[in-house]
Amino acid sequence: MNFHAPSSESSAAACPVSSHNEWDPLEEIIVGRLEGSTIPSNHPVVTCNIPGMAARAQSLAAGFRFPKFMVEPAQEELDNFIKVLESLGVTVTRPEPFDHHAKFSTPYWSSRGFCNSCPRDSMLVIGDEILETPMAWPCRYFETHSYRTILKDYFRRGARWTSAPKPQLTDALFDPNFELPKKGEPIRYILTEFEPVFDAADFFRCGRDIFVTRSNVTNKMGVDWLRRHLGEGYRIHEIKSRCPNPMHIDTTILPLGPGKILINPEYIHPDELPEILKKWDILVAPDPTPIDDRILAITSMCGKWLSMNILMIDEKRMIVDPHHVNMMRQVEKWGFEPIPVPFLHYAAFGGAYHCATLDVRRRGTLESYF
Repeated sequence: MNFHAPSSESSAAACPVSSHNEWDPLEEIIVGRLEGSTIPSNHPVVTCNIPGMAARAQSLAAGFRFPKFMVEPAQEELDNFIKVLESLGVTVTRPEPFDHHAKFSTPYWSSRGFCNSCPRDSMLVIGDEILETPMAWPCRYFETHSYRTILKDYFRRGARWTSAPKPQLTDALFDPNFELPKKGEPIRYILTEFEPVFDAADFFRCGRDIFVTRSNVTNKMGVDWLRRHLGEGYRIHEIKSRCPNPMHIDTTILPLGPGKILINPEYIHPDELPEILKKWDILVAPDPTPIDDRILAITSMCGKWLSMNILMIDEKRMIVDPHHVNMMRQVEKWGFEPIPVPFLHYAAFGGAYHCATLDVRRRGTLESYF
């Protein structure tokens, strides 16, 4: 259902924000919007993370609205996805529509916006706290403003609402000599340590243990900021990724339940995992089912491993794209129940189910799983 203003009765209810991991039974979730979507403005930190053909298309069309032929099929998939979530008893909350084509500026730069397709990037839920993240893409600088009505309502009803330091995003944050590493070369990042930046989608939560991959949108200073902010109640562990252009953890490694971790065999070597994760069942993702549609290949902002971008409804059920037959069959062999929901066209706007959502409330308590 869409967002409604809070009543006095709801204000007295239990805290609406409560989520400690990726698998407890899902009760409430924020789902993104596509209205007002705008192709990201040109910037090296944007183009270095978009696959080849899509990066060229983005550079040519930067700052223009996404065309209808891309928005309409993705919107149909999104509407159906929301219906599926509601049929499963999940409360669905949405940001307000916003015109991301509007131009804005700081004393250092100007840009147009992007879209509200992926709330997973701009906000991080840790227990009863919802935290706005300091993102590195200039076009996403004011993205959380579309969620402010929701955030204020959660705050009035008892949630903790935090915003990390707003970054300056000056040239000092970006390495002017950065080039993507070629095969066999060491991983390097476009970000310097000028100031803390991070996307929430570079982290996943397992109770008191939180895991992160450094990327082209998350630097070491950002990880350190979050570690100090959370304090001694949480432990943050860095995971080594071999992805040549890393951005977001959920196509690299993702927990499917206590004791079960899904890994991308191209980006993760089991021997290089943190010691505590080596004690879990390591489930190796199957090769992604190829997508032959040329338009989808050109417009997708994501890599082929988007097949891993699944959403856990609980420890048993997960939402998976039916196109990814290899993944559907494999998770069934592992004892999970896949719920097929078509979502391929959403990749043009930055992701799949895990990216398109932010689980705000899951029924469970804070635990240590290690």
